[in-house]
Amino acid sequence: MQVHEDVESYVRAVRARDARFDGWFYVAVVTTGIYCRPSCSVMSPKVENMRFYPSAAAAQQAGFRACRRCRPDASPGSPQWNERADLVARAMRLVADGVVDREGVSGLAARLGYSVRQIQRQLQAELGAGPLAIARAQRAQTARLLIETTPVPLGDVAFAAGFASVRTFNDTVREVFGLTPSELRQRARRTRQSAAPGTMALRLPFRQPLSAGDLFRRLAAEALPSVEEWRDGTYRRTLRLPHGHGIVALRPSPKHIDCRLTLADLRDLATAITRCRWLLDLDADPVAVDEQLRADSVLEPLVDKDPGRRVPRTVCADEFAVRAVLGSGAAGLVAHGTPISDPAGGLTHLFPDVITVAARVGGDLVHALAEIDLGIGSDWVQARAQLSALPGIDALTVETIAMRALGDPDAFSPADPVVRRTARSLGLSDLARHSAAWRPWRAYAAKYLS
Repeated sequence: MQVHEDVESYVRAVRARDARFDGWFYVAVVTTGIYCRPSCSVMSPKVENMRFYPSAAAAQQAGFRACRRCRPDASPGSPQWNERADLVARAMRLVADGVVDREGVSGLAARLGYSVRQIQRQLQAELGAGPLAIARAQRAQTARLLIETTPVPLGDVAFAAGFASVRTFNDTVREVFGLTPSELRQRARRTRQSAAPGTMALRLPFRQPLSAGDLFRRLAAEALPSVEEWRDGTYRRTLRLPHGHGIVALRPSPKHIDCRLTLADLRDLATAITRCRWLLDLDADPVAVDEQLRADSVLEPLVDKDPGRRVPRTVCADEFAVRAVLGSGAAGLVAHGTPISDPAGGLTHLFPDVITVAARVGGDLVHALAEIDLGIGSDWVQARAQLSALPGIDALTVETIAMRALGDPDAFSPADPVVRRTARSLGLSDLARHSAAWRPWRAYAAKYLS
């Protein structure tokens, strides 16, 4: 769906206040100078006063400020960036992970293997904004979160959010939100959630429906002691981040995921949120996925019974790849990770990075894994080919890594024993042939069959 080409669909979504389109596009109103999500409950403009933008950055560049009621900057991300494997999608995943703030546009281009000009041209053409503007919009959102959820001095917030100066921070916040940083903080004091000192209490939005029970059961079942734990209905784990470490606690609620983050360095906030959303697959479009899978009479009752299943991913692709390859042997590596303190629970270590694992375990396979880019901006085709060429990694392991680490929504292996057993019980004898009808959502089909 190319939302910027279908104005009639925009208008229908806005009139219906359809939350499914939040994050797909943004609607601005020329008479108010405000941009909103499609589901905004206080917006009722005439059609001729509506303007539609494919990104928050494009709306901001056009001179519109974010609605204070619907908070469009906090919408779920567009599902396109997780479904697609082209240059724009890979770039957007990397921008969300903070690469532009840490390495600049030249660093983004180097990671993608394209020139800066090519990156800028393609993002501008599809999103109405270049990588710097998109990163600026993310910095503004990070700043708002720090202003509203922490007592950190505003001068420190500016640099933690990635701004080069306090003046730029003040100007951007005022331009994007129509309030100064001090005014934003004053408004937030009336509604701020309580949290332990040094911990930020956030809400991660998602598109309905969400089978939270299935998602969190899988995470709890796979939890690696000392790195992850399931405690009092909450999934907790340690995070290795660009500037330090963190601990996250994630708990499902009917309309959002309660997220409590403790960070060693506040500059990692945006990256930590992105990785938690990626872990829980919160930017998926479950309506589109389930609609196609329901078209198969075999899957229809499974989807109807528990709609909105997600594919649990990972907060660290290298960690997942090592765990997928080593299996239960990965538990013995935890002691080689960086020790951390967790006053609220039983987390004791970060999982060691792949270089440390290679040094401790040795062997050509782990050393070869360390040379493959499996991150969220990786080339799925190239990564699959490199994994498949490694001795000792079978097709099932490759597809598992593609599904959980790379995030390919069509990753699938007919050799998965759990999926095969369920398929046989449903009368599916030729799973490889039958699964073609589930494309490009075979990873989600696998979750309904396991």
